[in-house]
Amino acid sequence: MLKVKDTLRSTVNLTFDGRVIKAYHGPNAAERFAHEVQVLRHLAARGCNFVPQLLEANTKELFIITTSCGSRVEHLDDARCKELFAELESYGVRHDDPDPRNVTYRQSDGRFCLIDFEFATLLPGAQSKPA
Repeated sequence: MLKVKDTLRSTVNLTFDGRVIKAYHGPNAAERFAHEVQVLRHLAARGCNFVPQLLEANTKELFIITTSCGSRVEHLDDARCKELFAELESYGVRHDDPDPRNVTYRQSDGRFCLIDFEFATLLPGAQSKPA
């Protein structure tokens, strides 16, 4: 495993078979875990294909396992970044941290993807039936 992030709030590891394991700790870990699981399930139900797919959510140990969305993006122009985060809103989610560090590039299909949804907002009406 390769550790790709280790902060006061979470530790993220990339497995050699392409899965991402994110463990939550620090302030409000259980709430942040539950919220990210809720957002990822919401996006999956709506067919959003440019975010990680949730494979497992361990409520006891507070970690999730997701698919990998590629590698971090080193450079992305502001217009393209804004376009990506605006596209996410069409699925009923506002990211609330629209920074290039939350953008990845999936080489398999040439798609920019978004990650890290623990502070995202489900927009009003987003809890209704999938579009």
